[in-house]
Amino acid sequence: MKKLLTAFVGSLALITAPLAVSAEATKELKMAYDADPVTLDIHEQLSGGTLQLSHMAFDPLLRWTKDLDFEPRLAKSWERIDDNTMRFTLRKGVKFHTGNELTSKDVKFTFDRLKKSQDFKAIFKPISELKVIDDYTFDLITSEPYPLLLNTATYIFPLDSKFYSGKTEDGKDKSAITKHGNSFASQHLSGTGPYTVVERQQGVRMVFKRFKDYWDTDSPGNVDKIVLTPIKENNTRVSALLSGGVDFIAPVPPTDLDRIKRDPDTNLVTMSGTRIILLTMNEERVEAFKNPKVRQAIAYAVNQEGIAAKIMKGFATPAAQLSPKGYQGHNDSLKPRYDVAKAKELMKEAGYEDGFTITMMAPNNRYVNDDKIAQAVAAMLARINIKVDLKTLPKAQYWPEYDDRAADIMMIGWHADTEDSANFYEFLTMCPNKETGAGQYNAGNYCNPEIDAMVEKANVETDLDKRAALLQEVEKRLYDDAAFIPLHWQDLAWAAKKDVHIEPVLNVMNFPYLGDLVVE
Repeated sequence: MKKLLTAFVGSLALITAPLAVSAEATKELKMAYDADPVTLDIHEQLSGGTLQLSHMAFDPLLRWTKDLDFEPRLAKSWERIDDNTMRFTLRKGVKFHTGNELTSKDVKFTFDRLKKSQDFKAIFKPISELKVIDDYTFDLITSEPYPLLLNTATYIFPLDSKFYSGKTEDGKDKSAITKHGNSFASQHLSGTGPYTVVERQQGVRMVFKRFKDYWDTDSPGNVDKIVLTPIKENNTRVSALLSGGVDFIAPVPPTDLDRIKRDPDTNLVTMSGTRIILLTMNEERVEAFKNPKVRQAIAYAVNQEGIAAKIMKGFATPAAQLSPKGYQGHNDSLKPRYDVAKAKELMKEAGYEDGFTITMMAPNNRYVNDDKIAQAVAAMLARINIKVDLKTLPKAQYWPEYDDRAADIMMIGWHADTEDSANFYEFLTMCPNKETGAGQYNAGNYCNPEIDAMVEKANVETDLDKRAALLQEVEKRLYDDAAFIPLHWQDLAWAAKKDVHIEPVLNVMNFPYLGDLVVE
């Protein structure tokens, strides 16, 4: 086994792999995101930042292509054995950053850990068992026929079971998942991915080095070192790119698209997005939110089209539901319903004509213009006599507050990483259940068992037309019940220096495959 290198950054120790550089990987990339990952434990939080890290330091069994097809990664092949069983065959000779070799045992260790994760257990509920056949073969077994098995397998990034097993010096379980805590896995990392983490200062700087024993020798990637600097302020992030301080940035704010287009040394890449930005209304904190008429009044008071046009500068699609166009659940009959007069009428009918005061929280560096959107919504609600005490926070501080349901209205964005409508409902609208993980991000505590039953039925329906009809009916019922306040689907934009070929590694999921990045 290769000797481990321990790098100390402040009070944080990171375990990394050998740092020798391959002949092909010689380039350095300086990139700036609006925020850096809040943890190194890829099972602690289901978020875009976590998945971006996963694709840098780990590898999935299979991954999405630009065309939303499946591409083999650590699993070189798979075949259906029966209606409930899919057999996977692993690549041989794949090494973790520690030098340990990947086997089916590591995949099972990872699967079992995912089933315990508060954020992932709902996704893996339909899969009842991972059965090891031999060192390089295993079966994923479902309790019923499940049409999204391969979609779900894209979440399996095998962990180094030897590395994450056992006890720390102070007697803590290395495999423990601790939300917003100081666990072994939140500070140490060993994957099979193209990069190791060699330096990390939360909120300041993160450095990645190419793993010299990376299995994918066909990858065109030639970047040896990546330096990630989180820059929350949009203007500062764009200025850093245009001045040459960094080579690649994301996201690009709508207000700066033209500014970047005018720069001859910079390339801009944009895509229509599928991430829904929405607001939850906490029915356990606010009695009035239990009344559907009050929730409907808020839905009528919020001007989605105005937000998309004025704040997002047209770089967003106004939403009236969770499922974007192209998803099975998208219901063409549902439209934004901005009507202040109707909102006031509903408030009067509900007995709240004089309004009330609520608290609201939103991040200020997670979604494009998130703080400005929250301010605009607060002003809109004032028109129906709902006074909003608004607080915005950096992402690292916001997520613990979100998990604690610390405000009456809270903002969240969600991209269905299974590329399926049911993922939205399972996490955002199902009755919260800590045991199953359902409703893990349902900060409104909305609960409608009839709708949940329809989602469960859709999850085992293999007839695509019947499944689509079920999911579209779910969207209609959520709309009628004003279960949440949809705002818009956020479009995507990245920018880089012309010698950084970002377009081939970008995708609508917004986790760039930076291991394949080529820099001239």
